[in-house]
Amino acid sequence: MNDANPPEKDRSSKEADRIQRFFGRPFFLSLTIGIPFCIFKLLFGITAVRIGMETSPALVWAGWLVIVWAVADLLMNAGRSVLDLLRWPARFEYCMIAQVGSIVGRPLVFLAIDTLLSFGIICFMLWSGWITKLAPLEAYLWYAATTMNLISISVVLLYNEVKREG
Repeated sequence: MNDANPPEKDRSSKEADRIQRFFGRPFFLSLTIGIPFCIFKLLFGITAVRIGMETSPALVWAGWLVIVWAVADLLMNAGRSVLDLLRWPARFEYCMIAQVGSIVGRPLVFLAIDTLLSFGIICFMLWSGWITKLAPLEAYLWYAATTMNLISISVVLLYNEVKREG
């Protein structure tokens, strides 16, 4: 009898592969990365409009532009999630910037640009003090988006390390 791959090891390996595949599914990626980033963009846009009403019409316009961008990205992420749950292929990217990237054949590069811009928005909200301008419900949305994003990254990293060590 060959004990090189005992049945328990095969089962745990298949289970590990199933978990790893789940982490790469559009549903998981949208829920834990895309939608939280959309919330950050949306709250940034709302805050820009709010502050712009007191200071600058240009800031109001820029805020509304970011709100439109955030809502479009939110719809795209929600659409990818629903299509993934239905096991249907998506014919569009996770966000508008990646969609532009798909036109030039580089959607992942443009998705990385969108990610960089999203992190820039997060940093700007924190370092500018605009985070204090959020209404209580908006602050809770920010907390939820942050929690979902950071906890999911931690779970994926922990899982990958346990799998690698095991």
